[in-house]
Amino acid sequence: MQNILNNLPKLAAEKHKENKTFFTKLKKKPPKQLDYVMQELHEEEFQRTDCLQCANCCKTTGPLFTDKDIARISKHFRLKPQQFVEQFLRVDEDNDYVLQSVPCTFLGEDNYCSIYEVRPKACREFPHTDRKKFQQISNLTLKNVAICPAAYNIVKALKKRMSK
Repeated sequence: MQNILNNLPKLAAEKHKENKTFFTKLKKKPPKQLDYVMQELHEEEFQRTDCLQCANCCKTTGPLFTDKDIARISKHFRLKPQQFVEQFLRVDEDNDYVLQSVPCTFLGEDNYCSIYEVRPKACREFPHTDRKKFQQISNLTLKNVAICPAAYNIVKALKKRMSK
């Protein structure tokens, strides 16, 4: 897995222009069945991919924390929401709550998340490849293929499927 992760940014960079062109076309004229195709590709990939072998998303990027996330997680820790924010989060340049640092504070040595049951929505949905109206998040997906081997494989499979 480490070998894949080491090569992923380079592979993603090599495919960036091609992927960007592909997503531009996809945005202009999304196929009728795109959401179903994405769901299928997502499910197929995650039958083969074990996130616990990777956890690169947790090691390299931090999720956004919504107010609901903050309320749920602070309750889990028996903290007031403001205490949780002060202890773990910061406000980024987009005025969003994010982790103070990466790798994620809640990621264990074994790649398990210590707050998995109450984790942020952004973590639950990552890499967002099974999202409805997938074509609307192409910029996010372009970033995620450099972080997540599964996202890279899903986009590769989508391009192959759409070229038929």
